[in-house]
Amino acid sequence: MPMNAFNLLNLSFITLAGMFTFSSCAEHNTHTKNMADNNITVSTTDTASFGTGCFWCTEAIFERLNGVIKVTSGYSGGNIPNPTYEEVSTGTTGHAECCQVVYDPSVISYDELLEVFWKTHDPTTLNRQGNDVGTQYRSVIFYHNNEQKQKAEHYKIALNDSGAFNKPIVTAIEPYKNFYSAEDYHQKYYDDNPGQMYCRLVIAPKVEKFEKVFKNKLKNTAKSSEMANNGE
Repeated sequence: MPMNAFNLLNLSFITLAGMFTFSSCAEHNTHTKNMADNNITVSTTDTASFGTGCFWCTEAIFERLNGVIKVTSGYSGGNIPNPTYEEVSTGTTGHAECCQVVYDPSVISYDELLEVFWKTHDPTTLNRQGNDVGTQYRSVIFYHNNEQKQKAEHYKIALNDSGAFNKPIVTAIEPYKNFYSAEDYHQKYYDDNPGQMYCRLVIAPKVEKFEKVFKNKLKNTAKSSEMANNGE
């Protein structure tokens, strides 16, 4: 399903990524690590891997999409096996904070996931999203097959050529080679910690805007939340 450069007039949404620069997800650590690789392999599902800065934000958005079955926060793209959050936070492991998204392609397509990816962070800032700085926060698409690679590259070129952003897109498009689940406390962090400062001041406004822009693609629970926020 072609996105026609994603209805470029709506891309102002990505400016939210730079609005809050006073808090960083890297400020929170300690807790135990779950070393399991949560890659689900079922014939009726497919997998996508995206990094849009802090994985708390990435997970909170993609898990609300209808057709998305499971979202796991973790680390990908580096050379150290089973890295800890503290190791990745040094920016020396090569890993990026990312989310592995298992989805039903009969309900939501990879093209649609790419649309959400481009619109929910700033792909023009190198190794940075807001106050989260370092290679671990790079904008990145880890492609699992040649079709995903071709689509990611196609839309990156199309968006750059269209002038949708006022700066060049620096999103890395890298082959998927590994994924390590983050520590247990990182999973569903936004849902479990809505009162935490980073969640209230950074993630909540992004999720609220996302739910308005993509209201026709939300799961029923997310639609109910979006309607409640609007007083409907």
